[in-house]
Amino acid sequence: MDRIPILKMGDFLLVTIQVDMYDRLALNLENDLIQMVNKHEAKGVLIDISAVSIVDSFMGRIIGNIATMSKILDAETVVVGMQPAVAITLVELGLPLSGVHTALNVEKGMQLLQDRINSSDFHIDDAEADWDDDDDQLE
Repeated sequence: MDRIPILKMGDFLLVTIQVDMYDRLALNLENDLIQMVNKHEAKGVLIDISAVSIVDSFMGRIIGNIATMSKILDAETVVVGMQPAVAITLVELGLPLSGVHTALNVEKGMQLLQDRINSSDFHIDDAEADWDDDDDQLE
């Protein structure tokens, strides 16, 4: 059974797709990736599609599903390396890829993930600070 390697890098998972995707491989990637997000409590998923020349509606849907499922598990998804022809195809197919962030390359994608995590940490800290303030008022 074919699989696409998923690498763990700190709080993130990195997937580099180097082959043309077919339906079974895409479904395996979706399942494996969600299992890895849950197992490692990953905060971000970066999918590099720079070697992919064709993204059909099924693959677009799989990427959207990965982003939605990852978000439910508290992880952000960034797709990097999208070729212009792929972007044109996705728009023409009417696939908005909701919940998917994009960046030009892996470096910018990792920075985007880090920024998003830092941003969400800020909100958690704010909520804790508010909670502490409430405790102070009760005392």
